[in-house]
Amino acid sequence: MRFSVPLLLLIVSCWIGLGEINCQAQNKYPSVTEIMQQHDGDQNSFLTAKEVAGSRYAGQFARWDHDKDGKVSLADVVRFRRRFGIAADGSMLAKGETLVIPEIKDIPRVDRAHRPSQTAMRQKTYVLRTAPHPVAGDQYVILTDHKSNEYTEPIQRLAKHRQGKIIQVDDLSTLHSQPTAFDSVRDQLADAKYVAIAMRKESFRENTLLAMWELLSTIDDDPQLDVQPGLLMASDGEAFASLIDRSISFETLAANDLRPLLISQVNRSSETRSLQKAGILRKVFQQSDMNTSIVAIYGQQAVNAPKLPGQRVWNLTTLGQQTFVKTFSPPVATAMAESKLWIMHGHGIPGMACSVDIDGIPEDIEGKIVLSGSCFSAVPWKSDLPKLREAPGGYSVTQRDAFSIRAIDQGAVISFGHQRLSSGFPHLYPVLEAWMEGQTVGQAYQQLLNALIDFQQTKAGEFVISEDQTASRNLPQNRLLYVLIGDPALQPFSLH
Repeated sequence: MRFSVPLLLLIVSCWIGLGEINCQAQNKYPSVTEIMQQHDGDQNSFLTAKEVAGSRYAGQFARWDHDKDGKVSLADVVRFRRRFGIAADGSMLAKGETLVIPEIKDIPRVDRAHRPSQTAMRQKTYVLRTAPHPVAGDQYVILTDHKSNEYTEPIQRLAKHRQGKIIQVDDLSTLHSQPTAFDSVRDQLADAKYVAIAMRKESFRENTLLAMWELLSTIDDDPQLDVQPGLLMASDGEAFASLIDRSISFETLAANDLRPLLISQVNRSSETRSLQKAGILRKVFQQSDMNTSIVAIYGQQAVNAPKLPGQRVWNLTTLGQQTFVKTFSPPVATAMAESKLWIMHGHGIPGMACSVDIDGIPEDIEGKIVLSGSCFSAVPWKSDLPKLREAPGGYSVTQRDAFSIRAIDQGAVISFGHQRLSSGFPHLYPVLEAWMEGQTVGQAYQQLLNALIDFQQTKAGEFVISEDQTASRNLPQNRLLYVLIGDPALQPFSLH
């Protein structure tokens, strides 16, 4: 592995609502009052897109207008600014805030009957409640639309290893639109326990994934998945064959093998949700006598943020909004190499998770487990949905490979991500927790998806995104676009 030391600085951050805030009068931006006075032409205490057209705020209007009613009040602008550590008078909110690290037992569990509070929603400090669900049978099944030998031969090896069967279809991306074929596949899954879905690169799209959940949830009459799934994917045949070989030879990791590495992102002085999650998970792992390493990556606007204490904590700074980490200093690179479990929290776009560029993934991460709570960490090569120009965090979106799939290509045996807009910790932690209890890849994935299906009451016929839904900004199906690449029968680790 090559090591190089990038130009990185140490910096710190905080989150609104976690403690008291002290403000300094360092005016860097016009006050909200000045903005209203300058642009509120009709003096009705509201701004419209027409009133700010041609000004420096024209591009901001849609972000200020959180309820999309076409009008922006002074309070709307204040609310938006606070997310970025800017006070109403234009000054930066300064240090003095306490970063609260709760115990996992004190974080609320939510479901359809127990919704998270607004504060918990904003800070992502809640956990989706999950539960076991019966499976249809005891058979291992591989469902695939691969036809070339470079893919089918590894699939046959895995089927032999698992004493399972293979169901081959022409095209997984169109299966849901062919009722006869769809019903035939469902009938063949009547005795399945594990279903490994090995889809072609061309098939890996949002609606294909959602159609798989429709298929697996309609094996019996209840609305939930009746098998334990997992995806088998890589960007080419060689990487796919390597993933299958790693899966076949994989042995459950013991607690002392994990050496968890937690990567967090702190872009602004008002954004330390990710840093908080690293602190929470460090406490969780300490309960099993595991030491963790933490890499916290700060943005240029996080000058007043707190740092987590500890000997194995590295605080780095990126040099710009669209500048991501591609190289690590030797101590950090060593911690990454030693760890078998990486957990990442922060913003993401295609090609980046938590300010780490896909080109920053070491060339060899053999046998590692990578969980990313970032948006777009498992983005498809081609999407069924309109392109987003800007992702949460203010990042420009361009077409690049997915972080989760690049991790698999370079040696990971299990990788968790999301095709689009992820909720992060609330949905990632239940998967991690299930594995800490000794459950399989497939069981953890099944429980997460079933909890989400129950939360939004998705029924048969409502999984796949219809054409008239694609323009919607708030697709309910987005919650179901989690991607867990890995043999569903693997038991990742045992802490006992």
